[in-house]
Amino acid sequence: MTQIVLAATVHRYVGSTSNRKRLVSAVMEPDTLVREYLLLGLRFDRLEEGFVDAYTGDPALRRQVENEPRPDPRRLAGDARALRADLTSAGLSAERIRFLDAHLTALECSARKFAGDDIGFVDEVAAYFDVRIEPADEDTYREAHRRMDAVLPGPGTLSERMEAHRAADRIPPDRLGECVEAFNSALRDRVRAAYALPDTERVDYEVVGDKPWSGFNYYLGGYRSTVAINSDLDQHMSNLPRLIAHESYPGHHTEHCRKEAGLVGAGQLEQTLFVVNTPQCLMAEGLADLALESVVGAGVSGAAGQGWGRWAQEIYADLGLRFDGDRAEELSAASSGLLSVRQDAALLLHDRHASVEDVEAYLQRWSLTSPERAKQSLRFLSSPLWRAYISTYVEGYRLLGAWLDRAPIGPERSDRFRRLLDEPLTPGALRDDLVAADGAALGTEPPRP
Repeated sequence: MTQIVLAATVHRYVGSTSNRKRLVSAVMEPDTLVREYLLLGLRFDRLEEGFVDAYTGDPALRRQVENEPRPDPRRLAGDARALRADLTSAGLSAERIRFLDAHLTALECSARKFAGDDIGFVDEVAAYFDVRIEPADEDTYREAHRRMDAVLPGPGTLSERMEAHRAADRIPPDRLGECVEAFNSALRDRVRAAYALPDTERVDYEVVGDKPWSGFNYYLGGYRSTVAINSDLDQHMSNLPRLIAHESYPGHHTEHCRKEAGLVGAGQLEQTLFVVNTPQCLMAEGLADLALESVVGAGVSGAAGQGWGRWAQEIYADLGLRFDGDRAEELSAASSGLLSVRQDAALLLHDRHASVEDVEAYLQRWSLTSPERAKQSLRFLSSPLWRAYISTYVEGYRLLGAWLDRAPIGPERSDRFRRLLDEPLTPGALRDDLVAADGAALGTEPPRP
């Protein structure tokens, strides 16, 4: 672990943590600023347990925060603003400044929300995740339904056929453990062949209930993760490979491991902290949602022309389970047009203040989902901690997918995905890269900030 050394010429504080006052202002050293950033982020867990998703840094900092009085959200907002003001004079690289600036902006907004400020939902999402959201065109959803109808022909409404398809696709609960083990092993082998991982890395799985999500990665540090799978929801054969890829290989677990070995090992200790409702989350969820296609198929270690569907079909066949991989891929491609439905539901709920009943009906109509699934989605969208988080999946998939698609299938795309795993990139950095690429293609200079 890199030792953090406090400089003598820093901002000095006196009094209790809840009553800090900046008395003397001078240039802040990089290690000191990062230490203050870590303490700031850890203090949010005292306001809302679970706000800190993962922390693998110096345990003394966590103990310090645990022994402090409960923080005042207003002070946390002020601390975030003060640290942002110190960024450019702290001697950090431009890349680290950009990362910390985006995350301090998000933390300031969270503190203001905890303090009771009235912040519009669209502005809240923008501050958290560095993206601006807007409603999708419902014609996109109608076209997705038309394409799904072609994949699942037959009598009854499309919603009824989707429900029947999901029932047939359900993994028997007593087979879930061996299915998880099979896909975890298969994906781990592929990822380790494409992207080096420490020999000691490991993922353990557990089944939990009464959660607003379907799966969750708890990164423990030291290249270890526990992935929780929600027993309240049926698990489906078409979704399980994506869930394992998302949470473990090459998704969250792989990203955490490589950043711990690379960035943290090089002294970027800000990467030891992962808190919700920050641009870090949008980057991580976008990466994880693109993980399955990025590691299975041409360009990494799969056979040319083979997609994830047939690859998964072979694994299920070895387990004695029937799975139509081609149809699963076709249905996944057709339903991709429904990407924004849950974000639009969040906009209805929090921006347009629609009733719970209307939002549930909206989810059932466009997602073609059951009332139970709609209620589960609404539970996630209604959570004070998670209500804006749906945009990380929607906008993360959209932005990171567009950025990855600028590289052709093959080694170049694989290298781009490696950058997502290894570098402290932000949504703004990817947008700038896309604008620069568009300018180069047109033979023009990109706009200057």
